Amino acid sequence: MKDQKKLYKEAMQVLKETSRTFYIPITFLKNDLKLSVAAAYLAMRAIDEIEDHEELSNDVKYDLLNATSELLKDTFNAEAYEALLAPYADQLPEVALRLADWLTFCPEGSRKIVQSSTSEMAYGMGKWAKANWQVHTREDLDDYTYYVAGLVGTMLSELWAWGADIQTDRDLAIGYGRGLQAVNILRNQHEDMDERGVSFVPDGWTREDLFAYAEENLAKADLYMKDINKRTVLLFCRLPLALAHKTLKAMQDGREKMSRAEVEQTVEEVQAD
Repeated sequence: MKDQKKLYKEAMQVLKETSRTFYIPITFLKNDLKLSVAAAYLAMRAIDEIEDHEELSNDVKYDLLNATSELLKDTFNAEAYEALLAPYADQLPEVALRLADWLTFCPEGSRKIVQSSTSEMAYGMGKWAKANWQVHTREDLDDYTYYVAGLVGTMLSELWAWGADIQTDRDLAIGYGRGLQAVNILRNQHEDMDERGVSFVPDGWTREDLFAYAEENLAKADLYMKDINKRTVLLFCRLPLALAHKTLKAMQDGREKMSRAEVEQTVEEVQAD
């Protein structure tokens, strides 16, 4: 068993290296809620790295993600997970290989929430990898964005209820996650097509339709925020949402993304509000 203080330090360092966007708002949280959300982010990032890997075949991704989903349904078997990834250990990043550590780092009281949500996400990611992410309808897009982002929203809501006695609407929580993901899809639309041959845009949709989808879900995210009455949790949720709104506006103005200065200004504004 790794020393918990050492594991905490390592986890926060990996978190900082993998996502500045979420590292900052996670630092706003306190005590077990901070540890739970950090562990949840790392666990979900672990399976995301499998789904997004450039060299693994879709069939391999499907097998790895489904097997991981099953392992997460019970007390996590670290040795079985290590054996599962062993043939690909030199290809996968640290965050994926250390899933067992992130679950160990997670407080016992919230571990079931994190494992259950990550298990469902792994299943959905595997399903979409098998289908080569072929989105053809609005229903397809809703299904994909539910698994890769809506589940983040519902998991966070469960954690808010567990750790801060905050009750939120499940559909709005899904909208929160979907809204952030829709902005990512818009931002990476051309790269996904050019580099992966994948489009998350339903048949017949224009880029304007995708903008409308993002706006629809970000509006739900705005409503989701109204149920949150704890400042630290509000700060956590507000920053990614503010960045999503401003990134969407930048793209609608013809820019690819926000500038670094705009991002830094947004972080300052959220903290000062």
